[in-house]
Amino acid sequence: MSILNSLLTLWAQTPEMPAPEEVAQTWQQKLSSLSSLSLEQFVEQAIDAILHGLVKIAIALAIFFIGKWIINRIHNFVAKAFVRRNVELSLRTFLLSLIRIILMLILIVIVIGVLGINTSSFLAIFASAGLAIGMALSGTLQNFAGGVMILLFKPYKVGDFIEAQGYSGTVKEIQIFNTILNTPDNKTIIIPNGGLSTGSLNNYSKEGRRRVDWTIGIAYGDDFDTARMVILQLLAADKRVLTEPAPFVALSSLADSAIEITVRAWAAAEDYWGVYFDFNEQVYKQFEKYNLHFPYPQVDVHMVDQ
Repeated sequence: MSILNSLLTLWAQTPEMPAPEEVAQTWQQKLSSLSSLSLEQFVEQAIDAILHGLVKIAIALAIFFIGKWIINRIHNFVAKAFVRRNVELSLRTFLLSLIRIILMLILIVIVIGVLGINTSSFLAIFASAGLAIGMALSGTLQNFAGGVMILLFKPYKVGDFIEAQGYSGTVKEIQIFNTILNTPDNKTIIIPNGGLSTGSLNNYSKEGRRRVDWTIGIAYGDDFDTARMVILQLLAADKRVLTEPAPFVALSSLADSAIEITVRAWAAAEDYWGVYFDFNEQVYKQFEKYNLHFPYPQVDVHMVDQ
């Protein structure tokens, strides 16, 4: 109802168009006044009207070109300021375009006013149209606002690996309305910016390094100290594994079928999956050499004689 009331208020404030009868009567009065003039008076008034109109047009053109020159100077000044402050290219391009459009609209309204055209009706109509368009494109405007927030606050950037809205992948492109992800299996996912700017988001690349976690089970009866030694040797042999923080190896659980060992190590974000999969492969190969076994799930069944 508030939107409807706003539309009605804007409509009421818009100057009413004259009725056809009033327009016809006005033109009849003008024609009758012209018919009463002599030829010399008619020519004199026509010349005055033409000169007056030409002066208005000349002033309007001068204001337009001077205004364009000022807008270009403002555009260049702001662009240099953005470069000095290292504003991201995508955000810089968007803001410069927005500033130019707003300034050009203001200049056009000024030029129309200089020509003697009533601008209040135009402004009211534009406001009504803008409100109606905003209602129709509420979701799109939300995504637009989300894109602006992402460009301003930078929760992620192109090249980051993120997880949001049920999807995970590498950010390929940040657009005004959407963000494009490339998944590990080479799928292209397009996510609206509205949800990304308001929902939870996990940026795995933000800190530059990630912790890699494993849970490894060995059989009861196997030597835990030997397993710990082999694991630490494998981690030390992989140059992608960071020494600070140091790798962590501990017996975490005595499960039903296995002794579970928790392993944690740190690596650069881009090396995460390589370290994870290569370590799994090396553990499988090396444990057999040290008589360490991966147990199968077991269930003890006790038979009761009746």
